[in-house]
Amino acid sequence: MIERATLGGVEFEYDTERKTLRMGGNPGIFIWVESTLAGLLSGLQRMVGTERIRLSLHGGGRDGVDEDWAYICQSPTFEQGFAQLTQVAASAGWGVWELVSLDSKAKEARVRARNHWEADCQKALGVSWGSSYLGGKFAGIFQRFFGVSQCWAEQVAFATKGEDYDEFVIRPSETSLEDRVERLLGTDEATKADLAVALERVRKEVEERAETEKELREKLDLIARQEEAIRALSTPIIEVWDGVITLPLMGVVDSQRAAETMERLLEAIVQKNARNAIIDLTGVDVIDTSTADHILRLVRAAELLGARCVITGIRPAVAQTMVSIGIDLSKLVTLASLRDGLLLCMGGARTARRASAR
Repeated sequence: MIERATLGGVEFEYDTERKTLRMGGNPGIFIWVESTLAGLLSGLQRMVGTERIRLSLHGGGRDGVDEDWAYICQSPTFEQGFAQLTQVAASAGWGVWELVSLDSKAKEARVRARNHWEADCQKALGVSWGSSYLGGKFAGIFQRFFGVSQCWAEQVAFATKGEDYDEFVIRPSETSLEDRVERLLGTDEATKADLAVALERVRKEVEERAETEKELREKLDLIARQEEAIRALSTPIIEVWDGVITLPLMGVVDSQRAAETMERLLEAIVQKNARNAIIDLTGVDVIDTSTADHILRLVRAAELLGARCVITGIRPAVAQTMVSIGIDLSKLVTLASLRDGLLLCMGGARTARRASAR
């Protein structure tokens, strides 16, 4: 069963079965101001400190004006919408609001509030922190009206100090709420909550650093894969016939490249059961003693695995250099071109297959 009542133009609905309350269609609660709500604020103030609770309440008020602004926008003018909102606010215990002045050109507004819950809580506690939540709500509303990125509500009159009302002057501010919180961290008024904020910031930095390290590891893995692909391209081993593989060498063959080339060649001989390996030097323009020694080592290693090595494509200038530096080629099978090497090895492979067939 739903019980309904209208107070100040706002419809209240009470569901007697579910024991829930809705105000203007939105979920709501009734609360004792001088005991429950005042006790809640007092506990928070003891834990986080006065300045922290002011900033927190101001931020909460500022961030909670979406529905207030939508309600104001239903009226033809801002002034009319704000006047309508004051009636709803009064019905919900937010006190009586008065728009004292509004200068759209100078972007300045002055608002008063009487008999609202925030001042009543502080009166019950015998303190005067200022009505920061209400000030934040006004800051959020006029921030949208002025069309600026941030506003601040400066409280200039305090009901908790014996004045008839709380009064706020709202203007655009170059200092954001977040900046004010940051500033508080470096003062003597810092509290355990500030430490918690700092620890949370450290936690986020650690998470961000871990994410950065993950991205770096992924990039390093990608670079490693790319290097492997480049090495494979720099030493391509091609199976040109059954039992015949060819390794074309290009550029300079240094110690590192020679070791990688030998490893890849020996793996290919075993995997493909190759009986012939052609090392083609057509792409080698210059050779020295070290390079020649690397090539001889390749040949010996391949022969140890039972593969015959054939050297092809030695250029005239390279041949002259090899002779002049005294490299013994008498034990190597050398042919003028890769084509000649292929014909030799493929012919041998065919002969071997025929002999096997018999």
